[in-house]
Amino acid sequence: MTVSQNASLTIRLSPNDNVAVSRADILEGTAITQEGIVAAERIPTGHKVATRAIAKDEPVVKYDQVIGFASQAIAPGAHVHVHNCGMAEFDRDYAFCAKAKATEMMPEAERASFQGYRRADGRVGTRNYIGILTSVNCSATVARYIAEAFNKTGILKDYPNVDGVAAFVHSTGCGMADSGDGYEALQRTLWGYARHPNFAGVLMVGLGCEVNQIPFLIDAYGLRTGERFQTLTIQEAGGTRRTVDAAIERITAMLPAANAARRETVPASELTLALQCGGSDGYSGITANPALGAAADLLVRHGGTAILSETPEIYGAEHLLTRRAVNREVGEKLIERIHWWEDYTRRNGGEMNNNPSPGNKAGGLTTILEKSLGAAAKGGTTNLMGVYKYAEQVTAKGFVFMDSPGYDPCSVTGQVASGANVVCFTTGRGSVFGFKPSPSIKLATNSAMYNRMTEDMDVNCGGIADGEKSVAEVGREVFDKVLAVASGTPSKSEALGFGDAEFIPWQIGAVM
Repeated sequence: MTVSQNASLTIRLSPNDNVAVSRADILEGTAITQEGIVAAERIPTGHKVATRAIAKDEPVVKYDQVIGFASQAIAPGAHVHVHNCGMAEFDRDYAFCAKAKATEMMPEAERASFQGYRRADGRVGTRNYIGILTSVNCSATVARYIAEAFNKTGILKDYPNVDGVAAFVHSTGCGMADSGDGYEALQRTLWGYARHPNFAGVLMVGLGCEVNQIPFLIDAYGLRTGERFQTLTIQEAGGTRRTVDAAIERITAMLPAANAARRETVPASELTLALQCGGSDGYSGITANPALGAAADLLVRHGGTAILSETPEIYGAEHLLTRRAVNREVGEKLIERIHWWEDYTRRNGGEMNNNPSPGNKAGGLTTILEKSLGAAAKGGTTNLMGVYKYAEQVTAKGFVFMDSPGYDPCSVTGQVASGANVVCFTTGRGSVFGFKPSPSIKLATNSAMYNRMTEDMDVNCGGIADGEKSVAEVGREVFDKVLAVASGTPSKSEALGFGDAEFIPWQIGAVM
């Protein structure tokens, strides 16, 4: 990593911290003058150095929050990581609503706008796809054949305003209970996609004998077949070839109306932004996540919505969100989800600290507490207005939370089903990712990775760690990028063709 001449060797996030984060590889014996210490050993880029002696079992503090406990005595200047810092139980004060405050909204006349697709139901899309949804894995290959008939034959060249025909296939839909958390989550996901404003038309394809019956979904959620929404089942249509032929005919009939859609000026309040991180490193909670949080604050002030998710990755930071809850009911809904996850991992033989991943640890993250505190920064500073189940439709404006696993594709699947029409994804290690039908914007946490992977990264947030830009400056850059991409500018992942393989509904419960 390149460090500005004006930047110190380390970053201290709070006067109360007993660790600092290295801006570059620090060699043993190097004087860290800002902290008045000498490196007792090599401190890798993005990793933590003890700024004072930390006794065994004493809390290790970063962000002015506990990120773990010393598993042995730690000397000043020592590298603080998994070899000497671990987890332990401790109480957290939820202080419901203690920091909730009125959001300073932008005056109507000064609010931002973008160029979007206003649909017949009034909602606004940022892209104009035809979607092929599958009720079950058994119809996945047929769905792909249908999409290929349009995307690989040149048919779409006559419909330049259609972004593509995309198949959304998955691995479940049968061999599952016909009620309960798993079934309900899958149905919410498919319903959310079926009515998503980034689709000009949707065809849902089933096999016919699966547990997740298309008629059940239609009845449960009040879907109506028509020009924009069609269904087919392979067994009723007469097999693979006849289903593909029938689907081609139906989608071809949808294309003229889809192609007639035109972008128009709409307010930024019509944006619902999914906040995501993956392949995190020691800079994630210092650069890209706070910058995305600043962009989320701007969007909220302009009347829009931002969705934070990945429940296992706010574990240990949930008390910071409950303090911002607009009311106690919202705060308690979040804690109920935390308790659900504690039980869920316990009965599956796991535990909440099964994170960070090996890549996260290599990047400097030591415990789930540290990762969560950095991840929660994506949510900015405004009130927590609502808490939703996985793939549940988000109805509140402002900053909200949607329950999901920390597995990125699965989490974003739920956010898009909940209504997200743009995705922002921060990464320190260099995740490559896209998510049709919603464009995905990639934010690099450090300049070294950004420079290695410029074809994949949209915004470099590393200037914050380099001492060249402020969080607010980069947050504004991210906000402007969101408006541009929402208006049709392709993101890097879209230019590379990503987005066909990341549809992964959360599979909860036994596979039978």
